[in-house]
Amino acid sequence: MSSPDLAAADFARLAAAHPDAAFPHFHPRPAQGWINDPNGVSHVNGRYHVFFQYNPASARHHKIAWGHLSSADLVRWEEHPVALRPQDGGPDEYGCWTGVVTDDGGVPTAAYSGVRGDGGHSQVVISRGSTDLVSWIQDGHVAASMPADPMVTAVRDPFIFRFNGKRYAMQGAGLASGHAALLLYTVEDLADWKYQGIWLTSENPVAATRTPAEIWECPQLVRVPAVSSAESLSGDDASSGDAWVMMFSLWLSGDDHEHANGVGHLIGSLAEDPATGLPVFSPETGGKSDLGRDFYAPQIMQLQDGAGAGTPGVPASSSALAALAEPKALLWGWANEGPGRDGRRGRSQAEIDAAGWAGVLTHPRLLSVVDGALAVAPAPEVDAYRGAQLAAQAAGSVELPAYAEAVVTARSGGPAALAADAVVELSLVADGSQEAGQVVFSGTLAAGEELRVFVDASLVEVYRSGSVATTLRAYPAPGERWVLRLPEGAAADVWQLAQP
Repeated sequence: MSSPDLAAADFARLAAAHPDAAFPHFHPRPAQGWINDPNGVSHVNGRYHVFFQYNPASARHHKIAWGHLSSADLVRWEEHPVALRPQDGGPDEYGCWTGVVTDDGGVPTAAYSGVRGDGGHSQVVISRGSTDLVSWIQDGHVAASMPADPMVTAVRDPFIFRFNGKRYAMQGAGLASGHAALLLYTVEDLADWKYQGIWLTSENPVAATRTPAEIWECPQLVRVPAVSSAESLSGDDASSGDAWVMMFSLWLSGDDHEHANGVGHLIGSLAEDPATGLPVFSPETGGKSDLGRDFYAPQIMQLQDGAGAGTPGVPASSSALAALAEPKALLWGWANEGPGRDGRRGRSQAEIDAAGWAGVLTHPRLLSVVDGALAVAPAPEVDAYRGAQLAAQAAGSVELPAYAEAVVTARSGGPAALAADAVVELSLVADGSQEAGQVVFSGTLAAGEELRVFVDASLVEVYRSGSVATTLRAYPAPGERWVLRLPEGAAADVWQLAQP
């Protein structure tokens, strides 16, 4: 295996030399092949590891394996060999689908959905890894099969968490009633999960409103810091406590990588049932986890200050969890290619096949709860991509390069005030044209808010302070340029993105 520094340099160089102008330079992924859900995100021995569903053979969703990237700093990434592959005759013969990586007595262990054949039910398959997470042994061990519960018609996507010193797991599910559900398992032995029943369903009145679906895919459960906006504005880092955030990808029948319902979350509390000793999640509120149509299947990793947790949603120990004042949670999501949504120009399947690649992972995102609502921000490490500053407090129409960051705020100084209905737009405009062009993003801006806009070839991420992000795909045609249109009273600082 090459050294991380050399591999990272090669990765940046190869991305910059990619023949497709739509290929991202600052969101690492293999040069070819299909990718979707991030999996097994973890922090082990000082390195962040991000696995992802991967078809290295084509730009189509087929014969899914696990690809693997790692980084010491969330900026310079190394690509590793394929970690998990479908095994002929095994429980994952049709694909190694969504799952997590956890520590099992010092042994890195993947727990993921395996499917024997097209249309078959998934089972939880476990595989053991080397200490550097690069080599894996797939012996086809099944830790949990489809539960013998007549209400459960579909199950997928295991996630492991700890509560009160005990290890639990959950899976997303669909029910015969048409409702989405979570299934709960006790996991004293990682090789043998014990089904405890249906844990939560979309019949819950909060869930019915906030996270409607027929199957809850890719379920997550983490603790995040909860603060008030007054603390946030004052710069006081003191937490008002912690909140439990549960996140789902909202699957509907007929979804074909369109995912009209997107991703939703619930915010609530976790307590122990005195009768059963099992955890009970009580949702209080929730909402959309991203406002774009091109965001799906995120995975969250929980970190503790000074050390990696080593597994998504599982701190190093229960005592560490109890002592943790501000648990930090990092999220990666999947932005897929598509035929165009919400009036945006997309790519046909023929164009995707010709390009030879499909799918991008978002920047790592830091989660918190502000005034009872989910807030999402780019991980601070992403600031390292800022290169030359191209504009400071620019107003009106501001042209952006193909790889850019813009920070939009209310203009400092001057007589112009920001109108109550001020709108910021990001468009693709043909050279020499005075027309509005293709509007990729349109959103309001209020006094005191900040929008951080990232453009990486064909991927746009917009982060609103104190709120969730918006993830979008757009494909500049030859001769088109990115234009950021600012309302009166707004200004933008703009940087060229560059590899540090």
